[in-house]
Amino acid sequence: MSFFSKLRERLTKSSSKIGAGLDDIVAEAAAAEPSAPSAPAPEPERQGLMGRLLGRETTPAEPRRELDDAMLEELEDMLIAADMGTETALRVTANIAEGRMGRRIGATELKQALADEITRIMAPVARPLPLYPKKPQVVLVVGVNGSGKTTTIGKLASQLRAAGKTVVIAACDTFRAAAVEQLQVWGSRAGVPVLVAPQGSDPASLAYDAMVRAEAESADLLLIDTAGRLQNRADLMEELAKIVRVIRKKDETAPHNTLLVLDATTGQNALSQVEAFRRMADVSGLVMTKLDGTARGGVLVALADSYGLPIHAIGVGEQIDDLDAFAPDEFARALVGL
Repeated sequence: MSFFSKLRERLTKSSSKIGAGLDDIVAEAAAAEPSAPSAPAPEPERQGLMGRLLGRETTPAEPRRELDDAMLEELEDMLIAADMGTETALRVTANIAEGRMGRRIGATELKQALADEITRIMAPVARPLPLYPKKPQVVLVVGVNGSGKTTTIGKLASQLRAAGKTVVIAACDTFRAAAVEQLQVWGSRAGVPVLVAPQGSDPASLAYDAMVRAEAESADLLLIDTAGRLQNRADLMEELAKIVRVIRKKDETAPHNTLLVLDATTGQNALSQVEAFRRMADVSGLVMTKLDGTARGGVLVALADSYGLPIHAIGVGEQIDDLDAFAPDEFARALVGL
């Protein structure tokens, strides 16, 4: 199954309610409107014969509804409930209304119009993780507890190694033994060395030692895992800033990428996380995980519209191929149920 097919299936079955919401917005109002007289249906034999002659079977006409202020308000409310954010939802609905007000439209046209608007917002931020000739390229991975950092690092390491890159991982979440063990499992699976330190050791010191080893081995990339930090814990955020200061003693241009891993199920909280981590770690790009477990995938649209940070990848599960480059058109179509 292709990644897009998997994304569409999981968003449709267990995540996004946007597509169903658009169907309801049109169908419920259309059902309440007085129906116009229709021509008698053709006899079954003739209908089947004509369908075969024309190469298709006739299907019931799609319900249609006049696009008016009431319909726009319902659309805005639904997009806000999907965590698209008030400003983004208002702007999107205004653009959809342009040239369509007063027209009767069906759910398919409405879905396509919404997908086009989402794609327009997200196309500028859809960029793969940039790879540089600098060795080692240091990638710092940050995020709050449970966001999927460790799993994302393991998947990235496996995919980079499959692309012919040499990778070293530093397990700088030295306070949680489970996180180190999980990373070691991923490293073993990917054939990538994982550098560890005794539990409770200074994470910044391990990050520095990892840079020394990666440089000695001419590794292409060094991926640094960090402890999950709540953005309202100043002491933990300062520890992250210390890691950055220490690795810059080895290479003043490091880290060359700082990836913020966000959990889609946190909804609008993702925006406050971006604010906090940008202040502490100069975030250069985003990875959004757990899109298979949320009814509010619209938060990714809000992030793109509000911050314009590159979105390097999205995740829809726990398997190695459940993380892939972000494709805005495919994401938009899956999100709206096309």
